[in-house]
Amino acid sequence: MQVVHSLDALRAALKPYDSPAFVPTMGNLHDGHLALLAMAKEHGDVRVASIFVNRLQFGPNEDFDAYPRTFEHDCALLEAAGCDVLFAPGEADLYPQAQTFLIHPPTGLADVLEGAFRPGFFVGVSTVVMKLFQCVFSGTKTQAHAFFGEKDFQQQLIIRHLVTQFALPVTIVTSPTIRESDGLAMSSRNSYLSEAERAEAPRLQACLQAMLAAVKAGQQSLEAIEGTAMATLRAHQWQPDYMVIRRREDLGMPTDSDRALVVLGAAKLGRTRLIDNLSFDR
Repeated sequence: MQVVHSLDALRAALKPYDSPAFVPTMGNLHDGHLALLAMAKEHGDVRVASIFVNRLQFGPNEDFDAYPRTFEHDCALLEAAGCDVLFAPGEADLYPQAQTFLIHPPTGLADVLEGAFRPGFFVGVSTVVMKLFQCVFSGTKTQAHAFFGEKDFQQQLIIRHLVTQFALPVTIVTSPTIRESDGLAMSSRNSYLSEAERAEAPRLQACLQAMLAAVKAGQQSLEAIEGTAMATLRAHQWQPDYMVIRRREDLGMPTDSDRALVVLGAAKLGRTRLIDNLSFDR
C-alpha cells in the first residue's frame, strides 16, 4: 500500500490507473469502513482510501481535538484489507489557503435533523467531499466510484444531490450499516462510551425498530410514535435530539401515500452522541 500526503504524490500514484474506487474516512477505522473497501474491489482498478479529520465540519464546541486518531493502526487495517493507495493529507496539504469557497447544500435538506443540531456541519462535509473528489478523480479515464455507509443517511443523501447538481462523473455506492452483535451501529465515536454506556447504547436502535414496527402496524399518528421513542430514551438517561419518521427520498414529512420511509435518531448518552437509522417500505 502506498501512503501519500500531498496532492502531487496522490496524482502520481494514481496516474497508471483508469478507474479509482474511493473510500473517504476520518480514520479510527472499524469493520464498517472495511466493508466499504471490500465493496470497492468490485468497482475499479485501484482502491483508494483517505484519512483526514476535517476541521470544517466540526462546530466550536464539538470534538475536533478529541476525535480519536489511530493512524498506524488504521494503516495496518487498510493494508490487510487490500487498499492500494492511502491519501493522508495534513491540513496544509488539503487547505493550503483558508477555504473561503464553500459548498452550501440547500435549506430543507441540510438544515434539518443533523443540520439543525450541528449548524454548518453539511457545509463542511460537502466542501471537503468536493475537494477530495477533485483530488482523487481528476485523472480518471473511465469510471469513478465513491463509497459511503448508510449509517450517515442524511450525509449520503446530500452527497448524492451534490454529485447530481454539479454533474460530477462519480457514482455513489452505499453500504448497509454494519452493526455489532447487539445491534449497535459501528462508529468511531463508540470508543468514547464507558462500559455501562456501551451496554445501554443498543437501546437507540431498539427504539428505531419499535418506531418502524408501529408504522407498519398502521398506527396513524407519526408524532405520537416519535414522542414515545423520545420519552423512552429520556427515561433511560439519554438526551435525544430527534427520533423521526421521514420520506426516504428527501427527508420530507411523509404523507399517507408515501411508501419508502426511513426512521432516524440522534441522541447523547453521557458525552457521546450517537446516530442511527432504518430504511423500510410500508
